[in-house]
Amino acid sequence: MAEVTARAKRAYEDLEFLNSVDARTLRILAEYLEPLQRFSRQRVKDTIVFFGSARLKPEDEAAADVRHFKRLLKQSKTHNKAELEIELKKAQKHFRNAHYYTEAMELARLLTEWSLTLHDKGQHFVICSGGSGGIMEAANRGAMLAGGGRSIGLNISLPTEQMPNPYITQELNFEFHYFFMRKFWFMNLAKALIIFPGGFGTLDEFMELITLVQTGKITYHLPIIMYGSEYWKKVLNLKVLADEEMISPADLQLIHYCDTPEEAFGYLKTNLLGSVDQPRHKKNK
Repeated sequence: MAEVTARAKRAYEDLEFLNSVDARTLRILAEYLEPLQRFSRQRVKDTIVFFGSARLKPEDEAAADVRHFKRLLKQSKTHNKAELEIELKKAQKHFRNAHYYTEAMELARLLTEWSLTLHDKGQHFVICSGGSGGIMEAANRGAMLAGGGRSIGLNISLPTEQMPNPYITQELNFEFHYFFMRKFWFMNLAKALIIFPGGFGTLDEFMELITLVQTGKITYHLPIIMYGSEYWKKVLNLKVLADEEMISPADLQLIHYCDTPEEAFGYLKTNLLGSVDQPRHKKNK
């Protein structure tokens, strides 16, 4: 009599298959469906997204770094002075820009406190960041400082590990493999974007999302704030694009520049009032 053959493993239980090239479509779908389910369970209806550098530090930490390198430089032998002078200059630049961390934290706090006064308390205008350090940490931290405030972290797996910051609401802490799925979730629930000073990643996110607005792929009013006008007008001379007829002059009006948390909060509050009950997307014809 033939022996009973053991049951085969179901395909969805086979981790080797699920991590294979052939199952990539399933992994992409999972990065859509799992956040969709979690946002629904957590009753998150829409978000305000903060972009900005992961390198910026709180002002006290940045000041401590400056003191540290000054002390080392004072105590050092001549053979490593040049290296320490370079590190000191870096630390001084970080300290000069550390106010952006403080201001992102304050703006997130103001927005979260306001959202908690609206009907459907805490379900609208939930602060959303990329989940790591710098401006992302400041945004999540500010939301936490507002009593009862929640915030979202959309982290990404990178070769150099990017750890989630400790201020994200744990039930809204996400880890993505695919950049495009992470960007989808940044955009899908967004009611406003706030772009703090940053580098390539911040520019990539800003350019992709403003293109969606410019081309009408986003069919509702989406306020976009470039925070830190001096920084951004040095980095991006967008007026040249209009002067050279590469964009319409009206496209420049898609961006609003702000330099204080109070100014940005006032602009957003004015532009978001009444949007809570309005559909975010027009129905397709």
